[in-house]
Amino acid sequence: MNDLHAWLSQQHHGLRTFQTFQQKLETLGQHDPAQRGLCRLLSGVVGSYVEAFDEAPLPVDTAEIAYRRLLTLVESLDLHGNAARRLADINRVATCELWR
Repeated sequence: MNDLHAWLSQQHHGLRTFQTFQQKLETLGQHDPAQRGLCRLLSGVVGSYVEAFDEAPLPVDTAEIAYRRLLTLVESLDLHGNAARRLADINRVATCELWR
């Protein structure tokens, strides 16, 4: 996730960033099967945001909030943590809402 966080931190808060992030999660899940579940959950969170605003007006404030929340969430994930830490990360991702 460090690479994803580094990439994300250099991006704009537009929908294209979120769509590309989903593609990067798919690649990570394919190359690291141990992270596949977390990648899918995170992709679902991002996907619901993209679907909500695809071809709809996206207020700048909403985009910035969603981007900051995603950046903070990705930064907090520990792919090499113990089972309790990983479960806590999964639960945090599963309950995350980027824009509400």
